[in-house]
Amino acid sequence: MLRRSITFRLTLYFSIASTAVLLFGGYFVGRLLEAHLAEQDRIVLEGKLELVRNVLAKASTTAELETVPATLTEALVGHHDLFVIVSAPDGRPLYTSEGFAFAAGRTIIVDAGAETDTSAPRVIEHDGRTFRFLSATAKTGIAGARPATIVVALDIGFHREFMSEFRHSLWLAVGVGIALSALLGWLSARRGLSPARKALEVMQRTSADRLGERLPPDAVPQELAPLAVAFNEMLERLEDSFRRLSDFSSDLAHELRTPISNLMTQTQVALAKARSADEYREILYSNLEEYERLSQMTSDMLFLAKADNGLIATRTERVDLACEVHSLFAFYEALAEERGVRLVFAGGGHARADRDMLRRAISNLLSNAIRHTQHGGEVRVRIATSDSGQTELSVENPGSPIEPEHLRRLFDRFYRVDASRRKEGEGAGLGLAITKSIVEAHGGSISASSTDGIFRFAFSLPTS
Repeated sequence: MLRRSITFRLTLYFSIASTAVLLFGGYFVGRLLEAHLAEQDRIVLEGKLELVRNVLAKASTTAELETVPATLTEALVGHHDLFVIVSAPDGRPLYTSEGFAFAAGRTIIVDAGAETDTSAPRVIEHDGRTFRFLSATAKTGIAGARPATIVVALDIGFHREFMSEFRHSLWLAVGVGIALSALLGWLSARRGLSPARKALEVMQRTSADRLGERLPPDAVPQELAPLAVAFNEMLERLEDSFRRLSDFSSDLAHELRTPISNLMTQTQVALAKARSADEYREILYSNLEEYERLSQMTSDMLFLAKADNGLIATRTERVDLACEVHSLFAFYEALAEERGVRLVFAGGGHARADRDMLRRAISNLLSNAIRHTQHGGEVRVRIATSDSGQTELSVENPGSPIEPEHLRRLFDRFYRVDASRRKEGEGAGLGLAITKSIVEAHGGSISASSTDGIFRFAFSLPTS
């Protein structure tokens, strides 16, 4: 199929619609005018028919009946297109309008006299002329006489010529109207689609380094406003995604640079001079720590990549959250005592999840809370059932308030509220991102809040 522009299609549809309207309007006007002329002719014919009836009704004798032609001739003076034929009660021609060739044949007069429906004029072609006529019977004043026959005809040749010229002018006007409609349709379509062309120009200018342009919804037609809003939202998402990708690339390079730099420095120092076996062993142990750090970072990145593509395989089972929290408390007890932090637990519940993944998510939240709690502080873990029937686990710890713009980015990879305050051994900054991916992989949701000096992470998981 040929590809047609929207302008062409709109012009075509508008032209078809306007053509149909104009053709129907022209036909309707023509029929209406014809009906109007026919109605005028009927009124004239009925009026003259009534006139002839009155004249015949006044003739009470045969002698008076013979005066009817003179009376009708005088009454019909000036009506050049009106013709009357009257047949006497005995059937003989009583009166015929001068120049009325239509009445030359006796047979036609008799046929016309047989018509008694005066409400429906008929049209007859005769000798190249067109007549509209009425025929009827009329009683005379002669007692016992048969009714006379009356035929009243009107030459409508002038009407036919007028209608022919009118139709010619009308269809010429309709043709011009169709052409103008097509032109105006094309101009209207071009004008109406100008916002779409402007949107196309913005789209063509959009690139990875030019994502800041937006379509003003107020400057486009109402029908295109949702499209402009959706396009702007798409650009915002793309801009945010590109920014996150750029930040992620920078953070990843920064995180990899530190262990690689440490490995290179330690290796260069080791090679600077001959060393004992114990010294080499100590350097290798130090390098092993950096390798483990790189390995852990690589594993975390691989896990997040699988999560982004929905490739995390889960083996769900009914997990007792309280049991898992107590087990993790035992694991982090030494670290908590070292930092002077007290661990508190309350509540209980179950969730349908992969036990190892869920344990990793809770461990990340617990480790994060212990690291950011000052000496003498308290980390609280609560488990409860929400109003929606899901099991909610929350981890709370005291800390400095965090601005809302930082809260929504805490689950971004490598994101830190204050990167300059990072401490050695705090990890690569992927724990919260991994936790979010695990929760969402199980059909749950996670959130972070900071109110009244209490920082709180909470996630919900289906119970079954």
